[in-house]
Amino acid sequence: MNFATYSPSMYFMEATYLIASILFILSLKMMSHPDTARRGMFLAEGGMFAAVVGTLIGGHIISWTWIIAGLSLGSIIGAWMAVSVPMTAMPQRTALSHAFGALAAALVGIGEFLVNINELGPVKRGALGFEIILGALTTTGSLIAAGKLQGIVPGRPIQFKGQNIVNLATAAAMAGCFFYFWFNPEASAVFYSMLGIAFLFGVMLVIPIGSADMPVVMSLLNSYAGLAAAATGFVLGNNVLIIAGTLDGFSGFILSVLMCKAMNRSITNVLFGGFGSVIAEETHSAGGVMREISLDDAAMQLAFASRVIFVPGYGLATAQAQHAVRELADMLEERGVTVKYAIHPVAGRMPGHMNVLLAEANVPYSALYEMEQINPEFPSTDVAVVIGANDVVNPDARDNPKSLIAGMPILEVDRARSVIVLKRGQGRGFSGLENPLFFKSCTSMLYGDAKSSLTHLAQAVQHV
Repeated sequence: MNFATYSPSMYFMEATYLIASILFILSLKMMSHPDTARRGMFLAEGGMFAAVVGTLIGGHIISWTWIIAGLSLGSIIGAWMAVSVPMTAMPQRTALSHAFGALAAALVGIGEFLVNINELGPVKRGALGFEIILGALTTTGSLIAAGKLQGIVPGRPIQFKGQNIVNLATAAAMAGCFFYFWFNPEASAVFYSMLGIAFLFGVMLVIPIGSADMPVVMSLLNSYAGLAAAATGFVLGNNVLIIAGTLDGFSGFILSVLMCKAMNRSITNVLFGGFGSVIAEETHSAGGVMREISLDDAAMQLAFASRVIFVPGYGLATAQAQHAVRELADMLEERGVTVKYAIHPVAGRMPGHMNVLLAEANVPYSALYEMEQINPEFPSTDVAVVIGANDVVNPDARDNPKSLIAGMPILEVDRARSVIVLKRGQGRGFSGLENPLFFKSCTSMLYGDAKSSLTHLAQAVQHV
């Protein structure tokens, strides 16, 4: 750009973009640790606010009517979602955010095609093609992910014979349309075919993935949405979109790799392996009997323990029991018990799900321990309390080389002197695997709603 032609408003816009970019980078750094994650979110919000203000003041606004309408409608919907969506539904709300962001990128791409396609050079046409493809497939893929998480779409993998071949053929057709459009930008039929195939590919990409792999899928969709935003930035010549989208895209991809490592899976295995359906077919029994414990006996164990570790899982989220576990932990600490929380990286339905829930209950960050930190402490722990977790504490991953989850890192709660598992019933986990932990001699089962069980445990501990 020729800065000599800049007006004061354009200088202001570029200055706010610089500030926004710095805030985005700092927020990403702060969100890498629970102690600073909340401040990181505030910085990200400030960066987005600066970017919006800079665009509105520095951009060439033709009409404010649709902008004001969009800001009003979006603010109302965002405020309603923030107030009404429970923490248990945060994964599906996040998936919807990915869908909306990606759809916005796709719509901008369509607008650029209709208005400015003849003015775009080869580089920007290529960016426009990527924007359309990534935006469209992320939109439908995120909607399917949200449907699986909400239970609207079956959580099990939806598969059919030759599905991978169909997916590859769809991807090839999409790529073919992209290259044809790149060399023939006025081929509107090819452009819209590419758009439609991308929407279809998003559905085909996510439906064969089981719910057990949703944390990785969420990270990948986040990455796709970010890359779509970056491509939009290239098309529009918008620096802050390029920076923010690139940060989002690559951080999401890195997180996906880390999540796969935590599950001992590869990304290709997640995308094409049908993990959920394979596991669901495994019907062998771990053998033995699940030993039920009474509320009073469980309270007695906790009250006279020296060290207790709480292990939260998705059952904690569904029961909205985060405040109840904090109250029980506070009561134990008043009795001199050392209390810690063990956090598995893929516990829940999205990365950091358990951290978010416990933070809502004001559990101190210093009490949260990652898997590598807490595993060496289980042998010296008197009681490990597993709250709605299943697959992340399954010892078969460590002990049974023939298990379909062999090698997946787990929280080694079975090494504690005593284990109390809070479950609604005797069902299996999200992946469908039976858990030998529940049949071990050191394990006792406390059945019922997790929130109710924790509340009654706290009352019982108080009277011990």
